[in-house]
Amino acid sequence: MNKVLATLSVGTLMALAAPGVANAKAGDVIVSGKCSAASTSKLKLSPDNGRIEVEFDVDQNVVGHLWKVRISDNGTLVARAKATTTAPSGSFTVGRRITNLAGTDMVTATAKNTVTGERCSATASI
Repeated sequence: MNKVLATLSVGTLMALAAPGVANAKAGDVIVSGKCSAASTSKLKLSPDNGRIEVEFDVDQNVVGHLWKVRISDNGTLVARAKATTTAPSGSFTVGRRITNLAGTDMVTATAKNTVTGERCSATASI
C-alpha cells in the first residue's frame, strides 16, 4: 500500500512540475531546441482551422536582450520578428499563424541575440 501511495505522489508531483505539457492539445507537436550558450528554446506547432499555430520560446534568464527571430516552413521564410526578453524570467515567445501547406510542414525557428551573438533554433514537422 505504501508503494502505491508513493507512486501516486511522485506521479502527481511530475504532473505539477510540467505545466507546459499540460497545455498541449491532441495533435500538437512540441520539441526542445538547441542554443549555442546557456539559453533554452522550445517550438510548438498546433493545427488551427486549416493553418498552423507556431510558438517559439526562448528562455535566457536575462532581461532586456533583443533577439532577431526567423520562422521558415519547408525552407521558405514565412515570418520575421524582433523580441526582447522580459521580466520576470528573461524569456520571450514569438507566435504566428502560418499556412498549412500540402503534405508535411517542416517548420524551423531561429533566433539570434543581438547583444551576445548567441543563437537558438528548433525544427519540428506536422
